[in-house]
Amino acid sequence: MAREFRTVGVVGLGTMGAGIVEVFARSGLPVVAVEVDAAAGERGRAHLEASTSRAVTRGKLTQEQADELIGRITVSTSLADLASADLVVEAIPESLDAKAELFAEVDKVVGEDTILCSNTSSLSVTELAVRTGRPGKVVGMHFFNPAPVQKLVELVRTVVTEPDVVDDVKAFAESLDKVAVVIGDRAGFIANALLFGYLNHAARMYEESYASREDLDAGMRYGCGYPMGPLALLDLIGLDTAYEILETMYAQSRNLLHAPAPVFKQMITAGLLGRKSGRGFYTYEAAHSSSVVADKLTPSATIPEDATVREVGRVGVVGTGTMASGIVEVFAKAGYDVLVRGRSDSKVEGSIGTVRKSLDKSVARGRLEEADRDAILARISGTTALEDFADVDLVVEAVAEELDVKRAMFGALDEICKPGAILATTTSSLPVVECAAATSRPGDVIGMHFFNPAPAMKLVEVVSTIGTSRDAAATVLDVCQKLKKVPVSCGDRAGFIVNALLFPYLNDAVKMLEAHYATADDIDAAMKTGCALPMGPFELLDVVGLDVSLAIERSLYSEFRQSGFAPAPLLEHLVTAGRLGRKTGHGFRDYARK
Repeated sequence: MAREFRTVGVVGLGTMGAGIVEVFARSGLPVVAVEVDAAAGERGRAHLEASTSRAVTRGKLTQEQADELIGRITVSTSLADLASADLVVEAIPESLDAKAELFAEVDKVVGEDTILCSNTSSLSVTELAVRTGRPGKVVGMHFFNPAPVQKLVELVRTVVTEPDVVDDVKAFAESLDKVAVVIGDRAGFIANALLFGYLNHAARMYEESYASREDLDAGMRYGCGYPMGPLALLDLIGLDTAYEILETMYAQSRNLLHAPAPVFKQMITAGLLGRKSGRGFYTYEAAHSSSVVADKLTPSATIPEDATVREVGRVGVVGTGTMASGIVEVFAKAGYDVLVRGRSDSKVEGSIGTVRKSLDKSVARGRLEEADRDAILARISGTTALEDFADVDLVVEAVAEELDVKRAMFGALDEICKPGAILATTTSSLPVVECAAATSRPGDVIGMHFFNPAPAMKLVEVVSTIGTSRDAAATVLDVCQKLKKVPVSCGDRAGFIVNALLFPYLNDAVKMLEAHYATADDIDAAMKTGCALPMGPFELLDVVGLDVSLAIERSLYSEFRQSGFAPAPLLEHLVTAGRLGRKTGHGFRDYARK
């Protein structure tokens, strides 16, 4: 039977500590909150009162409940007042020495059965535990900010933590209506270990001028459904905090993916810490403001003012698969005349039939009028003859993801299409320049990577090769806007923006599972609840397909040659065993076959 925690203590009343105090008090527990001096205590109490006032304003609490909550909290400047606490959470700044010293002091004043918890996000809990006389009763209890809202709590056991202590703290966390995951003591735990490698990679992309800050952030928001882009998130976290976490992770892992990008140190030295300083990757209205204001890096428009935009009226789509059919629908909806080319009449009819079914669903759901559906379908025609593309202004190739097939197609299109026609490939992983090299018009060849399903997904990665002309890129950006898509510009290298950021993160999750650090369920729960991602990494891998994921990871490793990008052996083994995800009924999880 889990032990009962009748009184709890929290040391540190900063943003995080005050949030933890509020979580405990909301559950009806008396809380002793200790700060270094009276002024800090008053600031902490003001944090709590402001938070509960917001909850009252939003209808989450009544005024009576808020008053009762505040009444359960005792603010003190003496650690001796923690003597009656059954559990104490430390929430002071991330300094190992300061935390260890605090734990040693608290150890002397509390009862022998009191559990000591650290809210550290990156430091060794073992190092803290051994500074006390009760190492078996010390655990990490890592809340996420803002603690009253965020559901995840990472419970960090050390090699000497008593099993019943872990069980009791987990039951306690769950009684607070939190999602508790139990993990071992290593830098970053689950969420930060996976999150900060991804954030560091995004910072490197920015530093290399591979893509603009706006395009990097838009790529992950619209391509993956993330609530924030990586650079905006770094500004929220604080670049100094991110740097410290990455330094700690790198010291343990020696993985170059965790070595902080040099841009962090440069920005920190210049005082550009993110929102808290008013400037980071973006510029804000004021310190601690969330309102972004224009600065010298803010683009004046999506399309460069000095670029010439070509006229596009008729569009050709090569291919009849799911992606090709979705692209046909997108262009036809936007008012373009679309010619779809397939290898046989039945393939062409099937593709147009797929568009018709999609439009019929929209009509049935009240999102589209029947007359509009008929007008869209009237703009679509089909052919089996590539020669019919002679008068189109833009061709979008969406055939099999095989380089030889694509090169042969671009060679044929080059001979058929009129001068000035733009030839675009939807490849997600192959070099666009290889397609360009198969033509005599490399300036007119570009990547136009739609995301699946094309009618629903807003993002299009516009990929320029070293030879793509400015007006060809500008024209495709203009077309994307007319399609009501969000275009992002990037260079021609493996993964472009989204896959290059997404798949190393997914690969890191597989390596974490492979090392038996945490279960797939706990890792998914940590990333969904702790980072507000729409899907956990293993859910997403099973949806994408493990074979597709492996192919993308191999292409990234081949391009960047970093050991951290090497596909996890577990992923290789699952693909070899035919466990490819939802499409085979078995991947990281088993699925009921329909």
